[in-house]
Amino acid sequence: MLIAGSSMREINNLKTRLSAAFEMKDLGPAKQILEMKISRDRSAGTLNLYQELYIEKVLSRFWVNDAKPRTTPLANHFKLSKEQSPKTAEECDHMALVPYASTVGSLIGVVSRYVANPGKEHWEAVKWLLRYLRGTSSTSLCFGKGNVTLHGFVDADLGGDVDSSKSTSWYIYTTGRTTKCVSLSFTEAEYVAIAEAEKEKIWQADYLEELETLLIPKAFHDFLIKLVSW
Repeated sequence: MLIAGSSMREINNLKTRLSAAFEMKDLGPAKQILEMKISRDRSAGTLNLYQELYIEKVLSRFWVNDAKPRTTPLANHFKLSKEQSPKTAEECDHMALVPYASTVGSLIGVVSRYVANPGKEHWEAVKWLLRYLRGTSSTSLCFGKGNVTLHGFVDADLGGDVDSSKSTSWYIYTTGRTTKCVSLSFTEAEYVAIAEAEKEKIWQADYLEELETLLIPKAFHDFLIKLVSW
């Protein structure tokens, strides 16, 4: 369990109340959670989240520890489609020996579209992604003090999905998604991407406002009392 709040007094109060009701052990400041390493620099007021341990485990599982690292998630020359799936018995037998599904299960990306019937090109793309992880395993998310400001980045392609001719939009706040329509131009694809990103920004802003209200000391205290009473 992780306990977080704006007041150490309230956090300690919650620990005391929970310990009175349940058998618990205080492990101190969190160092790891859900395969993520937590690193703090209290003098700089920053906190970093790393997935290096998980990445190393994935790379070791699929024997690519010493693979040549890549600097991009996927190169432009990969134009994946269902047409690249096996068409002969020999190709099927070859891909049957490849751990495609289990590897893709450890990743997130376009390669997951072809789990049902992957081909050699799809597997090459997966190996590229693993090499990208090799080169970025020590990269972390850094959180610092100060005002919480939402920053968003958005982009889109036109007809990037070879099989359906659908465009894919990307935006970065905390998540990304695929557009739900087929865009007929670069302008429309970009517009759809911006619209999706704006909806996410509004949701994030509302969520942060609610969180700030919740963590006001008195409101937070009342919340804890209700939680423990329940």
